[in-house]
Amino acid sequence: MSADSGDEISRFYDRHPYPPPVDHLDHEVEAWSDGARRRVEHARLWPSLPYRDNHSILVAGCGTSQAARYAVRYPDARIVGIDVSPTSLDATRRLVHRHQLTNIELHEIPIEQVAVLGRSFDHIVSTGVLHHLAEPAEGLRALRDVLAPTGAVQLMVYASYGRLGVDLMHEYCGRLGVTPTPDEIADLISTLRELPAGHPIGHLLRDTPDFREDDALADALLNPLDRSYSVPELYDLIDDAGMRLGRWVRQAPYRPQCGALSEVPHGDRIAAMNEPDQFAAVELFRGTIQRHSVVLYRDDSPLPAEPVGWGGDDWRSFVPIRPTTVVAVEDRLPPNVAAVLINQAHVDRDLVFFVDAEEKRVFEAIDGERSIAEIPGASAELLQRLWWHDLVLLDASRPPRA
Repeated sequence: MSADSGDEISRFYDRHPYPPPVDHLDHEVEAWSDGARRRVEHARLWPSLPYRDNHSILVAGCGTSQAARYAVRYPDARIVGIDVSPTSLDATRRLVHRHQLTNIELHEIPIEQVAVLGRSFDHIVSTGVLHHLAEPAEGLRALRDVLAPTGAVQLMVYASYGRLGVDLMHEYCGRLGVTPTPDEIADLISTLRELPAGHPIGHLLRDTPDFREDDALADALLNPLDRSYSVPELYDLIDDAGMRLGRWVRQAPYRPQCGALSEVPHGDRIAAMNEPDQFAAVELFRGTIQRHSVVLYRDDSPLPAEPVGWGGDDWRSFVPIRPTTVVAVEDRLPPNVAAVLINQAHVDRDLVFFVDAEEKRVFEAIDGERSIAEIPGASAELLQRLWWHDLVLLDASRPPRA
C-alpha cells in the first residue's frame, strides 16, 4: 500500500469509525464466561491439535472493539491489535480501561508493516480489512510472514455476487464524486429511498441493520478502497500469499450436500467435482453470499491437509462438539421427523437438517467428551452430514485406538 492510500484509509476511518463504537462488552463477558465457546472455536481452527486457550492472537485491522473482544473472550491469551485509525484505537482503549483488560496491547501500524512488531502469532484475525487495502495480496503475505508454523488465520473478505448491489452503488457514488460528509450522506440516503423496485441493493437496505447507520453506509458505499472476491478469486489470493484453505468458517452454504441443492439433480453432479469447483458452483447457485469467511494455514504448515477425514477408521476417535448456536426445533414437524436442527448463525433458510427419532437420540448424546465410537448408534455417515451442516465441530486430536 502506498503512503497516500494508507493515509486516505486512516482519514476515512477516523471520520467514520466502524463498527460503531460501543460503551461496554458485558454481553461478551457473559457469553464466553464458561469456556464452551473457546473449545468450539479451537475445534474450528485446529481440529487436529489438543485444546488450549493461551495463544498469541493478532487482530489485524482491529477497528473500534474487535481486539478488546478477543481479550475478553481469551483471558489467558496474549492479544495484539493493530489499526491505522487513531480514532478506532482510542475507542478500543476505552473498552480496555472499562473492563480492566491486562492481556492486550495496541499499535497504530498498517497490516503491511506488521513485521516491525518482531514476533509471530498462533492465531491471526483479519475480518473485513484486506479488501480495503490497495494490494490485498501484499497484506495477506505480510500476515503469513508473522504466522507461526502451526498457526491459523481467520480471514473475511467481501464476496462478489451477494454484494452486487453494493458494488453497483459504490461505482455510482464514485462516478458522481459523492464524498462522506454529513450533507452528502444525507443526500445519498434520500437517493437510496427512490431506487427502483428490484434493485440488487434493495434487500440489503431492508434487511441489514448496519445499513441504518450513517458510518456503516459510508463504509459500504463510500470507502475509497474496496473490492470483493468470487470463490476462484479468493483461492488465487490465498495461493499468491503462500497459504492454503483449511475450511470455511461456516461450510454448509458452500456444500452441495446441504440445503435445497441437495434435493435437485445437479446436487450429485456438483458433489462429484473437486472441492474448489464445488464451492465455486454452489456460490453461483446461491448468488446471495455476501462475505467469505475462511480458516487458512501456511502452505508449509505441518498440520494435516485434511485434519477431518472420513475415508478410513480415524473418524471413530473424533469427538463431536455442538456449537452454541445450534438449536433443535420440535414443533410443527413433518411426519416421521423428530426434530429440525438449525445453526442460527446461518442466514440461508434452507440450511436445516431433519432427523428421525434415532438420529435425534444420537445428536442429544453428543456431549463434547465422548468419541463417535463411544456414542450409541453414531455412524460416520450421520456425523459427516452433521459436520457438513455446521451442526457439530470435531476434535480430531485423539490418537485412533488400535
